[in-house]
Amino acid sequence: MSVGDLITAVLMPVGAGFSALGALGLVRFPDILTRLHAATKPHTIGLLLVLFGAMPQMNRLADVAPLVLVSLFQLVTAPVVGQTVGTIAYRTGAVDRDVLVVDESDRRP
Repeated sequence: MSVGDLITAVLMPVGAGFSALGALGLVRFPDILTRLHAATKPHTIGLLLVLFGAMPQMNRLADVAPLVLVSLFQLVTAPVVGQTVGTIAYRTGAVDRDVLVVDESDRRP
């Protein structure tokens, strides 16, 4: 077993575990903000770990390049989508404002 195989054997199951925990959080968490957190953070980390686990199995740099692009795209889009969905939920009243510790969005000039 090579070092690349060992890296793959560790990172892929850990990444799959992160994604599974994120899916469990989507089902178990009570409100939209905590579900949104469970939908973005663990899935992003899980996907990155799976992609980094696949990289040692690639033979050429041309095979690794798409994985790097997918990683960068995920890192750029997931926070933007999470912020947008959270803002829409807040503005439409889907967020229970009583459970918020600090409500910085409710500041009016």
